[in-house]
Parts: sequence; C-alpha cells; structure tokens
Amino acid sequence: MIDEIRVSNLALIREAELSLSSGLTVLTGETGAGKTALLSALKLLMGERADASQVREGEPYAEVEGRIFTDAKDTEGFTVSRRLSADGRSRVRIDGSLGSVRELSERVAPLMDLCGQHEHQRLLDASTHVGMVDAWAHGSIAAPLEAYRADLLVAREAARELERVEAAARTEGFRLEDARYTVDRIDEVDPHEGELEELEETLPRAEHAEALAACAHEAAEALSGEGGALDPLNGAIAELSRMGGVDGKLSEFADALAGAAITLEDVAQDLRRYRDGVDFDPAELARLQERYAALKGLLRQFGPHMEDVFQRRDEAQELLSLVSDSDARIARARRALEEAESKLAQSAKELRRARNAAGPRFCREVTRQMARLEMGRAELVWEARKLPRERWTEAGPDSYELLYRSGPGLTPRPLRRIASGGELSRVMLASMVVLGEADGVDTLVFDEVDAGVGGAVARSLAAVLADLARTHQVIVVTHVAQVAVVAAEHYVVSKSDGDIPETRLSKVTGDERVREVARMLSGDTGEASIAHAREMLAEAGTF
Repeated sequence: MIDEIRVSNLALIREAELSLSSGLTVLTGETGAGKTALLSALKLLMGERADASQVREGEPYAEVEGRIFTDAKDTEGFTVSRRLSADGRSRVRIDGSLGSVRELSERVAPLMDLCGQHEHQRLLDASTHVGMVDAWAHGSIAAPLEAYRADLLVAREAARELERVEAAARTEGFRLEDARYTVDRIDEVDPHEGELEELEETLPRAEHAEALAACAHEAAEALSGEGGALDPLNGAIAELSRMGGVDGKLSEFADALAGAAITLEDVAQDLRRYRDGVDFDPAELARLQERYAALKGLLRQFGPHMEDVFQRRDEAQELLSLVSDSDARIARARRALEEAESKLAQSAKELRRARNAAGPRFCREVTRQMARLEMGRAELVWEARKLPRERWTEAGPDSYELLYRSGPGLTPRPLRRIASGGELSRVMLASMVVLGEADGVDTLVFDEVDAGVGGAVARSLAAVLADLARTHQVIVVTHVAQVAVVAAEHYVVSKSDGDIPETRLSKVTGDERVREVARMLSGDTGEASIAHAREMLAEAGTF
C-alpha cells in the first residue's frame, strides 16, 4: 500500500504531494491538467523505463519519492525514491541506500497494478489467467497443484536417469577404452589411503640408514667412548668434590656437573639404542623406492593429488559398471519412469478436475460483477485445452484462457481480440472484485476505467469501485462525478497558465469538494449543480 508520494519537476508538475487512504482515492480535473503525470510518477516508482523528456522544462532533474507498506501487517514500511536527470540518468534509493531500477521492479511493482486502457493488463496475457483462478480457488486447487508439481519433478528426474543410463550403454570407443585403462592402471598399483604420505615420511630414513647409524655411533662415542666427553667431565667432578671440603661453593659446581654427566650418559645410551635399531635392508629399500615411484606415476597421470586418483578410478568404474550392467539398469530406469508417469497422469487428472470445476465458477462470479457494470449479457468463459505430454509445465497439463463473449449465441474469443479498451477495464475491475485479497496486489490504479460511461453505468461503476476498495487500496483517475463522490480521499489536478504551464495538486474537502463535484456534473458551479453535488456526497456518506 502506498502511504504517501512526493513528486518534483516531473512533466508539468513542479511540486506535488499525495497522502493516500487505504481505500478509494480519486484524482479529478479538467482534461489536459496533468493527471497522467501522476501515473507516470507511479510507473517510475515501479521501476518502469524512464525518459529524460519527462523532466520538467528548465530543471536539472525530476524526482519521485514514496513510502510503501508491503501488507496490512507491515507497520514500518519502506521508502523509495527515483531521480531522473535531464541527461537520462536514473538513480534509485531504497530506505536511504543506493539501489537499482531492477530492485524497484522487484520490490514495488508486485504491490501495484496499473489498469489503464492502454497499459499492459493481466487479462491480455492468457498465461496469467490460470493463476487468477488458482488464487481465487486456493482451497481446492493448492493440494492437487502441489501434488502435480511434485510428481512432475519425479517424472523429469526419472526421464533424466533413463537418458543417462542409455547414453552410458551407447558409450563406445575412446571413453570406454580410457575407462578400462584407468581402472586397470590404478588397480595394478592398488594404492591405499594415506600410503603416499607414509612413504614420504619413511623412505628418506630407509635411503640414509647407514649414514644415520654411523652418525648416532659417532655421537655416542664422542660422549662416552674412550677419550669422550664424559672422561674429563668425571675428572672435573672428582676434583671439585675433593676441594669442596675447603670451599662449599665448589661442591655446588660438582653437583651441577654430576647432573650434566648423567644426562650425557643417558643421551649416549639412547644414541646406541637408535644405532642398533636402524635396519639397513637393501631389498626393503628397493621395494619402498619402487612403490613410491609407482604412486608418483599415478599422480602424474591422474593427479595432482591422490584424492584425484581415487576419484578417477571411481568414475571410470561407474562407467564400466553402467555399460556392463546396461540392460538391467535400462530396464529398471524404464520401470521407474513408467511408474512416475502413471502417478503424474493421475495427479494431472485431479488437477484438471479441480481447475475445470473452479474456472467456470470464477467466470460466473465475474460475469455477475460485469452485469453490475451494465455490460449487458456479456460473459466470461473458461476454456481448457489439453496439452501433449511433452508440453506439460509446472503450471499444469493444460493451457487455460478466459474468453469473452459479448452476447448469447456469439463465439467466445480471446479478450485481446474482441474487447474494447473500456470493456477490458470493466472486465478487469469485475475480476478484481471477485479476486478480493487473493490476487496478492495491494494497490490498484485505474485510468479511464469510466471512459464513455454515464448514468446508471456510472453509478454501478462507483459501487463496484467502492466494493473493491474494501480489500484494496484503489486510486482512480476519473471524470465521472458518481465515482468521485464515493472516494475517501479526493484530489483535484489543475494547470496554471504561463510560459511554462504548471500542474498543481490539491486535496479537496467540504465546500471545495462540493464545487468540484458540481463542475464534474455540469461544467459549472451554479446553485442547482451545487445542490445536486451536495446531495450526491451526502447520499454517499462522504460529506
């Protein structure tokens, strides 16, 4: 719902502000006063294409700002603004942050529907008709539609699986030979998880076993062998201990060195154990080197990591198994597809039954509303055409369209071919009333919905718009007094004279509104017109 709009320097508008009610708001004024500029402002907020010619003459830019609520539960709303420069550049802000025109169309456009005679209307697009009926009959359509879509997804997956196994069965030549070679080559080496990492740690020790043992032996001898470090160290400890009786400080040194001597002796013993544990086996070394070379060869072919090697083998093995077991796999895939298609056919039948029950009921309700709009014996007709299986979509197994018949005995035809602009607007209005809150659009904007109507039709049109305003925010550009008097808010659009005309917008209440309604009735504000206008407003309960 639109809470308020501010427009600056757009077309003939210098400054204009609208505070809109949640019900019916009308815009009235003389022809050419600039009412269409306000509709252009709404289009800019909806993310429609902008034209630099829309900027007011002599101004650097035009700007439209709005505060919008997403639904009745939204208490915060959000703000949007769009600035159009005279050079054609467009800038968007959403809640004060930079945005894009695409974001406007995604956030704002779904909340509004422009229903002018020359606007794109949902009724002209047959693909939207089934969605209208589904929304209206949600209680009876939702479950079969969900079941149909789930079964369609399963059938599509089953078809893809059959195609996959059949393609694998047809695999010949290089791919098949390459898969066999891959499996045979990797199985020949038979690598194991973590084996390469273990070899990278143990192989260097095996290759340098003699040098490692010799190093440990020499180090042990240097510590505790004949002439090693322990002999002079023990001598120093003995001498310090002997003189410690004279000076206790030397005893402390002797104790410290004794600890060091014990450590050296332990290290020397550990070195000898290490030396004795080194196993130099030329045959084992050759085996490890050969194994390492084999694993590195796999990496060069299928790597760069062992995980890649294992994955290549799994993929090749799966391909071979598909080919070797192709007949059984194809048979299973075909059975699965047949079962899925059978279930889909049943769910399609249920969906078709539900829609073909709801569609005509929807058309009858719309036709009743059309009768209220003095459309004679015109009616809306539901048409469902079965589609071949390959054309089934998430929307359903049939194509659906709302057809228009202007009178009994006439052939129903698509709305885009037979209905006039005025008829389209009234059919759209009737449909909106029937849909109520189910259509998912909060704000409806009607331009020229009352074109060429008057008298009883105008009164009926006003009553229908008032009904629609109970479930929607409705904005109507109108020249019909009968519509104007039932509105909750009434704005008058006027144009000043001058070198550059200026469109002004003013909210009218009380006597000002009476005078505007009088002007709409007879073109003047004489006493008779004023009295008639006052009577109409009083009867509508809006004065």
